[in-house]
Parts: sequence; structure tokens; C-alpha cells
Amino acid sequence: MFDRIKKFFFPIVLLICLFVILSALYIEHILSIPACKLCLYQRIPYILSIIICFFGYFFSKNKIWAYLLVLTFLISIAISGYHIGIENNIFSEFSGCTNENLNTTDKERLLKSLNNFLPNCSVVNFNIFGFSLATINFILSIALTLITIRYLYNEKNK
Repeated sequence: MFDRIKKFFFPIVLLICLFVILSALYIEHILSIPACKLCLYQRIPYILSIIICFFGYFFSKNKIWAYLLVLTFLISIAISGYHIGIENNIFSEFSGCTNENLNTTDKERLLKSLNNFLPNCSVVNFNIFGFSLATINFILSIALTLITIRYLYNEKNK
């Protein structure tokens, strides 16, 4: 049974990652809910995962792609965990999360910074069933990490 699932592992993970990216873009651009800097950073591991899954599907004999997926999802856990910590005031915001660039006296720089306004990372602008998107990303990243580790375990013991 694992052999049948094995050939669909990378396409399934690719579709999940694609769904996550498309959902984030839908929420940001169609629903007009601005994403903070950390929300934008949380998309990077999913984009990398799509690329890794593409190579993993076509070069499935090499396990490096699954190991890279585990590393990518661990990075996603770290970024989303840090974001959750900022949302719950466990960690202080880093300088990229705050809008301190309004302290400028140059009019041109002030107008440019107002056009590039990003919300603070501590403010939750969108919830699904009471969970922030950072929390959902954290849970999904843990699940994808565990699934990929299980895939590697089954590959090793076949």
C-alpha cells in the first residue's frame, strides 16, 4: 500500500503548499487584508517546498528532496512560532514589524513609507475559527514535517 502512496507523496505536498500560497494571496489581494512582514516571510518556505516537490517527484530516487522538505518545514515552524510569540506578546517585535519609519523629516521618504505601509506583526487582522493565520501555519507546518519524516522512515525501512 505504501508503494501506491509513495508515488503521490510529492504531488500531494505540492498541492497543499500551492493551496496555502493561493489562500494567502486571496486573503491579501481579494479580501484586501494586508499582510505583515512576517506573514510575507512565512510564504517563502512554501514556495521553496513547491520547487522541492517538483524535483522530488521527477528525481524520486534521491532522498535529499524529502530531507530538504523537512528542513524547509522546520524553518516554517520557526518563523510561524516566532510570529505567534509576537502576537501573544511573548517576544518583542523586530524592527521590520513596526512602522518606525514615520520619524523621518524628509517629505519624499515619508510619502514613500506611507505607500509601503505594512501592519504590525502583533496585530491579528484575520482569523479562521478563532486561530490566526500564523497559528494555522504553525500547525500545518508541524503536520507536514511529521508526514515527511514518516515518508522518510517508510522509505528507509522498505
